[in-house]
Amino acid sequence: MYVVLTLLSLLPILVAVQVLRIYLTEGKELRAQGERQASSFVAIPAMRGAVLDRAGRTLALNTARYDLALDPTVAGFTTQQSSFFERLSKLTGHSAASFHRKLKQRSSPKYVLLERGLSEAQKEQIETWGVPGLLMYPRFARRYNYGSTAAHLLGHVGADGEGLAGLELQYDAYLRGEAGKRAVKRDRRGVIKAFVGGKVVEPKHGETVVLTIDLIRQTILEEELERGMERSGARWGTAIAMDPATGAILAMAGAPTYNPNRAAAFGENARRNRAVTDRIEPGSTFKLVTAIAAVEQGIIGLDDSVATGAGWMVVHGHTLKDSHAYGTISFADVIALSSNIGMAKVAMKMEKGVFYQYARNLGFGQPTWIDVPGEESGLLRKPAEWSGSTLSSMSRGYGVAVTPLQMLTAYAALANGGLLVQPFVVAERRDVTGRTIWTARQDSVRRAFKRETAEKLRPAFVKVVEDGTAKTAQVEGLPIAGKTGTALKAVGGSYSRGRARASFAGFFPADDPKVVLLVVLDEPRTSIYGGAVAAPIFQKIAERWIGTFPEIAARVAPMDDLPKREAVAVPEVAGKPAAVATNLLLAEGLRVAQPATTSDGASVVAQAPTAKTSLVPTAQVQLTLAEGKGEEKMPDLTGLSARDAVFWLQAQGVKVKQEGRGKVTRQSDPPGGPLPKYVTIVCR
Repeated sequence: MYVVLTLLSLLPILVAVQVLRIYLTEGKELRAQGERQASSFVAIPAMRGAVLDRAGRTLALNTARYDLALDPTVAGFTTQQSSFFERLSKLTGHSAASFHRKLKQRSSPKYVLLERGLSEAQKEQIETWGVPGLLMYPRFARRYNYGSTAAHLLGHVGADGEGLAGLELQYDAYLRGEAGKRAVKRDRRGVIKAFVGGKVVEPKHGETVVLTIDLIRQTILEEELERGMERSGARWGTAIAMDPATGAILAMAGAPTYNPNRAAAFGENARRNRAVTDRIEPGSTFKLVTAIAAVEQGIIGLDDSVATGAGWMVVHGHTLKDSHAYGTISFADVIALSSNIGMAKVAMKMEKGVFYQYARNLGFGQPTWIDVPGEESGLLRKPAEWSGSTLSSMSRGYGVAVTPLQMLTAYAALANGGLLVQPFVVAERRDVTGRTIWTARQDSVRRAFKRETAEKLRPAFVKVVEDGTAKTAQVEGLPIAGKTGTALKAVGGSYSRGRARASFAGFFPADDPKVVLLVVLDEPRTSIYGGAVAAPIFQKIAERWIGTFPEIAARVAPMDDLPKREAVAVPEVAGKPAAVATNLLLAEGLRVAQPATTSDGASVVAQAPTAKTSLVPTAQVQLTLAEGKGEEKMPDLTGLSARDAVFWLQAQGVKVKQEGRGKVTRQSDPPGGPLPKYVTIVCR
């Protein structure tokens, strides 16, 4: 017993000696290790860069959003639960029952996520309620200001803000920036506490990307493509416009399209950018290659005759037909009338390798290297793989697969004098201060053919529009050159007469090209011919685009030919959305002075001069805009386009139900009253 007691009495002494030894020999190192374990870092998110059009309009930007969570065990919450859920229901549009259900089915006793993506205004309103136990988590959300406009170009981001498609994916490394971090302390339970004087690494915000497209031109292109598809009953369509001198993409659209603000709600078919991802047999637009090769190699001249016979011919067991029997016509008419027989006869006079080389020189069978993800390189088989009928087929656009962008680039070469240019969409990148840090280098890939060849051929392609298959592309006062295309689709191993792709590629003005434009429609129902369904879309776009090119507008409608305008009365625009007010003033020939403050959702609170004041055309009107959301009054929307009305209301956070299309004829809430949370507009 004495031995045991002695050993037990020595144990505290041994423990004390060990503690003292550790303190003296390892204390400093262990204290440092404890500091490291107790300290931690939390990320400071970087702001994703904005995307602007060439005029500086913001197409995509990051906005502050908040996730609302709740700790229902906090004292005082239970007594306010029902009233809180009712108010939250009115604020968000979700039922109070759904919030009760989330509370009941929560996995953690002290935490439940109630709502995601609340706006700054909603967050501030919730904070005024003084409900205990609420938790607000800030985050950034990507917003596409113009909805589906330029959706296929812009792409979209994922839940964590990473680029998933389009330019958001292509330029993700530049747009996303680098997150910062802040040192914090953690107690034994892992609760984070402030660390005064702790290390802070500021985030590096993403760069701003400036595009080559213009919002106005892009909107026109999309509107006319959609209308053309509705008229023709096509499955899908795409349209691309480019500056033939530089390769800058002026607009790019596809239909059907999608809203990148709600990308997950749309299928892959709607999100597909067919201008760069789809390989198609082009049909007669590919006859450009045959024409260039034949003229430049001296095989035929534009005035030389070609015997097309009775409109049909057998080539290696395959019957080749024209839409009409043209007899003997000039090679210029072979192009203008799109004679398959005439083009095949000319092509068969040249060597296979020569035709193949010109097709390669024009960019077929290889990527254009545009800065848009998902580009296909097309298909151009080598002469060794050709059959006896391949040259005849390829001369009219069969047996070869191209993307719409490749075809557009080839016609840009005809427009600019023989240079194959590299298309691009991003013009420059800017840092967070607005300083330009990178500018796109305009580049030509190679000389595809001689300038003299382009000058010889242009009149033949002008004749296509003036007297040939594309008369529906004519615009009064504007010379246009181009070529129609109709390509039957292969179904079950053979070409189906009822299923085709119709296209038209052209440029204007034909003698000094500023725009080259391609329109493609898949399986139009009203007609399979490009001149009947695609060329009219080209014509409508060209007509509306003229006003966006001052030098072209001055040529088409010289100022001396315009009637002198009398003084105009300034319209009443006070109380109207800023965008709508601007349009009304511009329609009267008046200019809008740059306002001191601007906002997508702002409305006009004052104007100078006042309404009904007489001003000469081009005089300026100063607008004063209201910035404060929540103070807006319901405007009179009647007479406005549905697009303008919906845009302004959504910018104010109002949920809109639209009935019909066109101009607004009725609105559910009378003008002058408080701005509601929900509005129904009837259009006709």
